[in-house]
Amino acid sequence: MTPDISLTTLLLLCLAAATAGWIDAVVGGGGLLQLPALLVGLPYAAPAHVLGTNKAVAIWGTAAAAVSYARRAPLDLRTAFRTGLAALGGSLAGAVFASGIDSALLRPLIMVILVMVLAFVLLRPGFGAVAAAGGPVSRRRVWTAILVAGLGIGFYDGLIGPGTGTFLVLALAGILHMDLVAASGTAKIVNVCTNIGALVTFSLQGAVLWSVALPMAVFNLAGGTLGARMALKRGSGFVRVVLVVVVLALLGKLGYDQWAA
Repeated sequence: MTPDISLTTLLLLCLAAATAGWIDAVVGGGGLLQLPALLVGLPYAAPAHVLGTNKAVAIWGTAAAAVSYARRAPLDLRTAFRTGLAALGGSLAGAVFASGIDSALLRPLIMVILVMVLAFVLLRPGFGAVAAAGGPVSRRRVWTAILVAGLGIGFYDGLIGPGTGTFLVLALAGILHMDLVAASGTAKIVNVCTNIGALVTFSLQGAVLWSVALPMAVFNLAGGTLGARMALKRGSGFVRVVLVVVVLALLGKLGYDQWAA
């Protein structure tokens, strides 16, 4: 399928992709902008094609951000890739269950969790400001992170999806006591793994509009690179501010979906 869209529409989609890549690189949640932009820009495309195209675009910015973080931040790559593999399995399982579960039933629960998370972050100004002292993280915490951030959030990504990157940052910072920059960098690696699984599935189904995805991917990659560099330069305080804004936006999006349905 080759969509018939104007050059102006394509340029606006590319701008949305660049902005989404920046948001994703800093704290996750770029899909809150990019997916609605695709729905508006491709009004006659099937939902599967919109979702597949979104994944084909997002993976480039996420991968670029992951490389930037890995080069410049002290990441635990072994834990990151272990969690990523678990997330890949979780996302595939979530995708299998997605067809049989009404996601609207889960939105209220997710919104309650987000409100609790937002209150926690706002009431604890030091959350994620610096990595916790005390030596290496225990093996129990590492496996908890793999199960929660990997399998659990990976399953959520395959089942519903919005805010996956943000949930990963929060889980990694909370469980492994990472600062927000390290948590964001680790989350990018995990997110690449979940995106690979989804993209392979959509590609095999022929559900990616490559004529739209490829130019958008270039802009998403640029946004992801810039976002990662800004987060690394400005530190956890900057990431914290963007995190609060994205959580509020995610709450608004889920609330709208719940009560507009």
